[in-house]
Amino acid sequence: MHIQKNRALVSWSGGKDCCLAWARARESFEVVGLVTMMTEDGSRSRSHGLRPDVLKAQADAIGLPLITTNAAWGSYEAEFSNLLARASRDLSATHVVFGDVFPEPHRQWVERVCSGRELTAVEPLWAESTDSLVREFLSRGGQAIIATVRDEVLDSRWLGRLLDTRAIEELTSLGVDPCGERGEYHTFVTFFPGFRHSLIPRHLGAAQHGGCSLLELDIPAEPVRV
Repeated sequence: MHIQKNRALVSWSGGKDCCLAWARARESFEVVGLVTMMTEDGSRSRSHGLRPDVLKAQADAIGLPLITTNAAWGSYEAEFSNLLARASRDLSATHVVFGDVFPEPHRQWVERVCSGRELTAVEPLWAESTDSLVREFLSRGGQAIIATVRDEVLDSRWLGRLLDTRAIEELTSLGVDPCGERGEYHTFVTFFPGFRHSLIPRHLGAAQHGGCSLLELDIPAEPVRV
């Protein structure tokens, strides 16, 4: 007998954590869309500093609609709430999946904002070992590059580096959280099982934003099929 799953959105950064949360959520939910908050001018994502065309290429590889909105920090909560309301209405979703691991105040915040729109927040990775999570991402066949580094922690030579076991061990030796959960680095996922095709981004140099160095990426129009 077919059991109908609840429909869920995924709060999407483009990085490994939300991707792993998406992968786990697919076991229990019908994932119907991705939601991303952008800067006030819409030029980059708030979380990882990725351009909208790059995120769109990633969403197309996953085969899900990407729904975004722009916001300044002062209006972030209100705009995020409005985005959830619009996306859940358009896609008939009842749950929102997040890739958070900590801290507790953030989980309380997403639960409050979601409940204000009669949605249920889901945290599949919550409070798990960050070392285990990043290794699970790799063991499941995930591929990602380092796309953002916080300048006070890591230098720009890390930009574009493949996230693999050796990179994780080097990051750990530098005192960096294995998942970068304190904002030390962010990733861009180029492939995960369930993607329609791999992404092979071109590196167009680095930019600076908010104390971070960001890898400028461009996704060629012709995908690499898997």
